[in-house]
Amino acid sequence: MECFRFFAKLLIPGRYERRLKISFDFDTEVNRLGTSSLKWDRYQGRDVIPLWVADMDFLSPPAVIEALRARADHGVFGYSLPPSGLVDTVIDMLMQKYGWSVEPEWIIWLPGLVTGLNVMCRCAGRQGDEVITATPIYPPFLSAPGFSNKTLVKTPLVEYKGRYEFDFDHIEACVSPKTRLFLLCNPHNPTGRVYTSEELERLAVICDENDLILCSDEIHCDLVLDTHRKHMPVAALGQDFARRTVTLMAPSKTFNIPGLGCSFAVIPDNGLRKAFLKVMEGIVPHVNVLGYTAALAAYCDGWSWHNDLLDYLRENRGIVSQRIQGMAGLSMNHVEATYLAWIKVDDPGPSDPVRFFEHAGVGLSDGAYFGSPGFVRLNFGCPRSVLNNALARMEKALQGASFG
Repeated sequence: MECFRFFAKLLIPGRYERRLKISFDFDTEVNRLGTSSLKWDRYQGRDVIPLWVADMDFLSPPAVIEALRARADHGVFGYSLPPSGLVDTVIDMLMQKYGWSVEPEWIIWLPGLVTGLNVMCRCAGRQGDEVITATPIYPPFLSAPGFSNKTLVKTPLVEYKGRYEFDFDHIEACVSPKTRLFLLCNPHNPTGRVYTSEELERLAVICDENDLILCSDEIHCDLVLDTHRKHMPVAALGQDFARRTVTLMAPSKTFNIPGLGCSFAVIPDNGLRKAFLKVMEGIVPHVNVLGYTAALAAYCDGWSWHNDLLDYLRENRGIVSQRIQGMAGLSMNHVEATYLAWIKVDDPGPSDPVRFFEHAGVGLSDGAYFGSPGFVRLNFGCPRSVLNNALARMEKALQGASFG
């Protein structure tokens, strides 16, 4: 614990950047080949630019790298507890950003957000009960209910004036006496929506009226690209909503440290929190010491890097939008948050768009895994040179193809 306190004192907000006068470089390509990268090794030995999994190709904040080096120099990597400095920092952050007052005991640390989704499905109701989620959606939302012997009920998002919205009438029609849980993703992966307070409150009312738990994946909450929009945690809307809400967050997407495995759940209700912890017993490992170290460094001293990252992602978003809209057979809606573009492949078009673009040298995520065949997801969290190269390959492939 003394070691953690030492690191916490070093990582005062802004101190690192001011001391070294750092400028952040997102343009330089980082060679990830031969680093056992899930993203890049998928196409090992092939000339394919990977823009699929939500893993950015940027160096993490310098403060994170420095803190990990310092922790490695300590040389002992035993079982770890969350440092008090990290808990306090998260609580302060949630209050400053969202006006959300959180107590320390509400926070449960997890080795990954997907773990939280699966734990929640296991502790909500009995075998055979129902879990609702809105599609398209991040694939673990679709698999977690089945792993818990629950029945998945899908309610489709509807496209209205260029954005995806809830079909509240359909959601209410889906609720049955066996429904126990609604799984929400906000900001939404893959469509990039930032749901408004009004939308979230209406959803929370439906959950309240039908005695449903609302589990909200908010891992992309710090990646809102539209400056006129603001993320709002459902649990921050009011105590009545908070008591039935489990909020899942992490520094992993915000600061590009997903491989270090540090996430957390915020569960205000004591009974729900105890049920969550009970399911975790014996199956969920503790967060490792480097995950805690990186999270503390990122939340304390990574925000200048983060601000520059958002500016860079906004420019990348504009490039993707302009060029995709100019490609015959492809279309996409405005991305309000995340670094992920949800692209529709029109009919007639390639019967297998992922394979088609892989042959052209670009690796994309298959919309079928999100519950929407005929779409692909493109990760634009990469240096601009890489992005432009990939988009040029896609343009060339479509120009030389005929479908029908």
